[in-house]
Amino acid sequence: MGTHKHTIDEMLRAMAQKGWRITEQRRSLATLFAESGSYLSPKDVYEYMKVKYPGVSFDTVYRNLRLLSEMGVLEQFHLTDGLKFKASCLSHHHHHMICVSCEKTVTFEFCPMKLVEDLPESFEIQSHRFEIFGYCSDCKSAAPSTLVEH
Repeated sequence: MGTHKHTIDEMLRAMAQKGWRITEQRRSLATLFAESGSYLSPKDVYEYMKVKYPGVSFDTVYRNLRLLSEMGVLEQFHLTDGLKFKASCLSHHHHHMICVSCEKTVTFEFCPMKLVEDLPESFEIQSHRFEIFGYCSDCKSAAPSTLVEH
C-alpha cells in the first residue's frame, strides 16, 4: 500500500502545482490509477466514477483524463483495443515495453534520444516517449507466428 500512497501523493502534488483544486473526484481518479497499476480506458474510468458520483458525465471524465495526460500525471497509450491511460511514474525518466496480448509493461532506463541526431535546431523539444510493443515471455508461446516460409 505504501507505493500506492506515494503514487497518489505524486499525482495530487502535480495537480496542485498546475493550480488544480484537489476535489474528491480528482482524489478518486488518482486513487483508481494508483491502485489499478494497469491501463484503463475512458469507459473503464467512467464506469468506476459513476458508481461513486452518479451525476458525473462521460465527457467530464474524458476531459479530466486528457488534461491529466497533458500535465504528465497520466500517460496515454494507443493500444490494440483503443486509447488507454495509466499513472505516470513522475519520479524518474524511463520508457516502456508493452505486451500487446496481456498489457504487461516492463520499464527500461535506456533513452534512445541520446542516439537521435540532426534534429532541426528550430524545434524545442519539451518531452518525448518511446514504446516498444511485442509479446512478453508468458504470451510469446501463444502469439501467432510471424515467420513466413518460402
